[in-house]
Amino acid sequence: MGVAAALFFAVTFIVNRVMSISGSGWIWSSSLRFFWMLPVLLLIVGLRDGLRQLMIEIKKNSKYWLVWSTVGFGFFYAPLTFAASYSPSWLLASTWQITIVAGLVIAPLLYKTNVRAVRGKGSAAFFSAIIILGIVIMQLGQARYLSAEDLVMCIVPVTVAAFAYPLGNRKMMMFTDGKLDVFQRVLGMVLCSMPFWLLLSSYEVFYNHNLPEVSQLHQTLVVAIVSGVLATALFFSATDKVRENESKLAAVEATQATEVLFAVAGEVIVLGAPLPDVNGLLGIILVMAGMILHAYKS
Repeated sequence: MGVAAALFFAVTFIVNRVMSISGSGWIWSSSLRFFWMLPVLLLIVGLRDGLRQLMIEIKKNSKYWLVWSTVGFGFFYAPLTFAASYSPSWLLASTWQITIVAGLVIAPLLYKTNVRAVRGKGSAAFFSAIIILGIVIMQLGQARYLSAEDLVMCIVPVTVAAFAYPLGNRKMMMFTDGKLDVFQRVLGMVLCSMPFWLLLSSYEVFYNHNLPEVSQLHQTLVVAIVSGVLATALFFSATDKVRENESKLAAVEATQATEVLFAVAGEVIVLGAPLPDVNGLLGIILVMAGMILHAYKS
């Protein structure tokens, strides 16, 4: 499920890069995804008779929902689309793998009293380090073609996103504690992150005087369905299944490393980028090795 989610997530990096190359604004690229997700998820949850239960859960602690939904979705996706204006999709996807380390860093803060949560932590850190080493090697082979400014404008916002996503996901996963299904939880987070997206898009309209282009509407709809709904539902379902075991949770989060492979393939097929060089191939091998070790150990 994690690998399938990574395949759909990779669409985000590629389509966002296509939009940035065509001159589309990053604010609409990020906001429109969640505006499109809202009616789709409302329909899905409504047909499953889950709206009433979701609203009851949100009303119990709306402030908590607002804060962590904004962190998990707003502080995650806005920086990613911003970074797409400066860097190719392969670099975004590879830098995004910092989220594997982020999951390990924030775990002790979230699971202080859970013995099972920290079991296998050393192994998980070692296997994640193998994946990160592979990512670094891939970057060394390609980053020399980019300016220092482009690298900074990619690495800094993507690092913020890489910590925000697992933090928001885990906080909401702990708070709901299995009381909501994955579509209810995603819909709840989309609803509660709406103030952030409305403020961001209002800034674009009233300050920058920019409206989304027709092509951008179509492209963000694709991202919303493929990445926002399908990939998020798959990934959240996978993490829900192992939410009480930190080692297994780290393994699921590590599957996101395959986004690099899918992004490279997408760059070659869609944008006509060259095939990876020797460094790229070595990095891919290390990424796959780290993932296999994660899965085997957990």
